[in-house]
Amino acid sequence: MAEGKKEQPIVIKRIKKGGGSHGGAWKIAYADFITALMAFFLLMWLLGSTTKATLQGIANWFKNPERVSLMGGPGTGSSNSILNGGGSNLNKTVGQVQRGQKHQFLTSPENPSLSTREIDQRNLRHLKQELEAQIRENPALAAFRNQLLINITPEGLRIQVVDSAKRPMFPNGSTEPEPYARTIFEAIAPTLNTLPNRVSITGHTDALRYLNNGRGYSNFNLSAGRANAVRQIMVQHGLAEQKILRVMGMGSAVLFNRQNPDSPLNRRVTIVVLSNEAAQRIVSNQQAVMNVSAPATADAALHNLAGTTRSAPATPSTVAPVSS
Repeated sequence: MAEGKKEQPIVIKRIKKGGGSHGGAWKIAYADFITALMAFFLLMWLLGSTTKATLQGIANWFKNPERVSLMGGPGTGSSNSILNGGGSNLNKTVGQVQRGQKHQFLTSPENPSLSTREIDQRNLRHLKQELEAQIRENPALAAFRNQLLINITPEGLRIQVVDSAKRPMFPNGSTEPEPYARTIFEAIAPTLNTLPNRVSITGHTDALRYLNNGRGYSNFNLSAGRANAVRQIMVQHGLAEQKILRVMGMGSAVLFNRQNPDSPLNRRVTIVVLSNEAAQRIVSNQQAVMNVSAPATADAALHNLAGTTRSAPATPSTVAPVSS
């Protein structure tokens, strides 16, 4: 190298490639977030558009998939229905008999080998099973399972709707049922109507007395009013009016909990789907009472009525007010 020439330094340029400090990884994370968000909104939409019965069936499958997959409604021929009673319509809260299949309730001409009493008892037992299934499958009824007591008695199928301290069926001293109590009576009315049997409705109260000691509006009035309110609800929602045989109030005469007369369990409404024998016995007893006190013939009755004088109707001033 000649003298006088200076050596030039060598400069190395390094070029960094890629945009941003993290490269393109954020795009993948953002795509995953959007996908998860879409899945979430899709799930919310499906839950909002699905019926309660379908959700209950899905929940039952996850609880016990083997049992539900093998479960079929009696008499329906279905081996994969998630509804008790069979059927494919999940809008129902209980199963339904499929087309072309015979109804499960029995009638005498179709079963000549069974007596009328045996057929009646089998139908009442089957109705009990349907009600119990309806209570299990309907979330609105399942919440009141402890307040719905169902059993077979000599009179027929008895359904007792009892009060609890935290959830009374009626407000204190009122004959207007709470909304959740109405839901119970509205739901079971069509089920009870599937049998031709007559129905008896009885109201009961606890032993707490009114201040007038029964000389006026009393527990008998209150229990009778509650029984009649239940009758009106059930007739409005599917129970045929002509099937109602008896509506009455027992006050506190028949306590559910005798050890504690003031217990909320004593405040209840009892609905009995009467056996044919019990219904006939009630009618016969009433006819016997009428025959004892009635004149021998209808002509004699008309003659007695014609010979009596009708008193003048009471004016509004003479009508005693009813306490409430």
